Amino acid sequence: MRCAARRGWAALWQAIATPFATLFTTLLLAGSLLQAGPLQAQPVLTLNDAVPVMDVRADALMWIDAEGTAAIEQLTSERPGVAFTPAKADTVYSLGPKAALWLHYRFTKSSSSRQDWLLEFPLPLLDLATVYQRSQGGSWTSQSAGDTVAVSSWPEPGRYGQFQLNLRDNGVHDVYVRIQHLTEVGIPIRVSTRSQQAQRLQLEYLAIGVVFGALVLLIVACAVQSWVYRDKAYGWYAVYASVMALVVASWTGVAGHLLWSDFSAWNNLAQGCLGLLGGGAALLVVHHLCGIGTRHKGFERVTYWVGVAGLPLALVYTVLDRGSGVRMIGIYLILIVVMGVGRAYLTWQRKDIVGFWVLAAFTPLALATLLIVVSILGLISASWLSQYGLMAGLTIEVPMLLVALNLRSRERHAVEAREQAMSSQDALTGLLAAHLFHDRFMQVVERAKRYQEPAAVVYIELVNYRYIKKTWGTAVAEQSLLRSVIKLRRILRDVNTVGRVDEARFGLILEGVASRTPVTELSARLIAAGLMPLKGLKPEVVLQFHVAGVLLSERLGSHEAIAQALADLLHSMGARTRRPIRFLEPELTHPMPLGAAADSGFDGADSGPRVSRPPRDSKPPVAEHGGRAPTPLRAVKSHSNR
Repeated sequence: MRCAARRGWAALWQAIATPFATLFTTLLLAGSLLQAGPLQAQPVLTLNDAVPVMDVRADALMWIDAEGTAAIEQLTSERPGVAFTPAKADTVYSLGPKAALWLHYRFTKSSSSRQDWLLEFPLPLLDLATVYQRSQGGSWTSQSAGDTVAVSSWPEPGRYGQFQLNLRDNGVHDVYVRIQHLTEVGIPIRVSTRSQQAQRLQLEYLAIGVVFGALVLLIVACAVQSWVYRDKAYGWYAVYASVMALVVASWTGVAGHLLWSDFSAWNNLAQGCLGLLGGGAALLVVHHLCGIGTRHKGFERVTYWVGVAGLPLALVYTVLDRGSGVRMIGIYLILIVVMGVGRAYLTWQRKDIVGFWVLAAFTPLALATLLIVVSILGLISASWLSQYGLMAGLTIEVPMLLVALNLRSRERHAVEAREQAMSSQDALTGLLAAHLFHDRFMQVVERAKRYQEPAAVVYIELVNYRYIKKTWGTAVAEQSLLRSVIKLRRILRDVNTVGRVDEARFGLILEGVASRTPVTELSARLIAAGLMPLKGLKPEVVLQFHVAGVLLSERLGSHEAIAQALADLLHSMGARTRRPIRFLEPELTHPMPLGAAADSGFDGADSGPRVSRPPRDSKPPVAEHGGRAPTPLRAVKSHSNR
């Protein structure tokens, strides 16, 4: 009885427990299949020509291989032993040097689709993407693209990786993607038809071509202007624009596609190296355009050396590991943005219009740079704004910086022109400096001797200058000199040479004048104008002029002797003289021709200089002082002998 009871209870327990055990086993098996069997849980993405472009970041299952050793055969086996999970669109992956990201897609073409389809990774900075598809024989084939692979060996060479999907029929096709990237990255992935992709590439290259065409034109114009005007600033700006053009070309993938498609190592380093060089060059340009201030010299010095540090940091980047190099780029570019904007703002704050243009030009580029830094640091996923923002910022920045460069160059040339004018012109009056006036004086005297060209030289002195200076001060005295120059300019022609030969003395050269009448008329007009006080002038100061002149047709000699004679004549005039216009006396002696000794009225034994006799009925010349002109000694003796 006991045995029968035991057997009854066992049968009852077995009858109750067996269904629960079967259910529990089924649930465990289903769970393991859901975790380890991606093919059953993977949704199928239908490709339709009516939707030519699709973002497929969230339509895949993903798995991160921490060791990076998994092969495609392991993932596609009946029991792969890996746990695929649904992917998210805005995921930022941190893979590091070893890990690999696996993505699994299932595609099928709609019956109405007649287009070829491409799987694209529009991120030129992506290190490596490998796509696995089944061949017609059923084996897995792979194709790779990325910075670590020469662009010329990509299946579809271009600015970024793109792969043709082998969708031979309307069945379901499995596609696996293995991605490696050393730094944090958000990976954009899309599927598009070949015709749509070709049209989009044409538009992208059109926009990029317009930007690069404008940059090249700007570079050539700056280089030519630097060569023509011998201005190094435009030459350095051409170098800066070239560096920034390479930065944009590298960042957008154009340089990897068209310039160094066979050099995978440099293509992998170009973005970082050129980014550091471009940041340093931009800060140096801002430093140069903003000029030198007086209140923030320490900050300006630090800004300069931070800009110079771009070149050594670019060299250091080539030997650093990628993670450290990217962090260094991020810190340096943030520092560049802060210092550049601060430098431009401080310049604008001191009422310098160049600072406004630099700030307006640098701000869009700074925002684009910050967006790039945030993207390469993995804080946000890559987007069209992070990819093309730098190009847009550069399009705004380069022409506006050129405006600032033109303004600064114009200011510098004006200073240089004034500096050169100081060596040739009097700083106060703007007249010729004394040494240049004497050079012109000497040239006029030489022409008068050689070609008998008529000319007059006049010295004009402001007689009451010292009295004005002593009574009213230096400012009023200098104002009197300026008023004198204005009055001189009004009565003279532009071709006349005027210079300041002493503190209150002016020199005037009148070429083509053969008589004293024009000189006297000009002098009288000047004296009369000086005696007329300026209306509303406080104090009412009149200008008193004395004039001493000479006609080179009447008196020749060295220009030093003539200048000294004119100065002596001015010095001999009294302050209240009634004759403020005087001339040097003409020469009365001339050299006798050699063949005229027999016709001269002198004894042949006299070996002294010959003196010409005036006609008997002529009157002796009258000096400007009102008396008779002194008679030469030999002429007096000859006349007494007669």
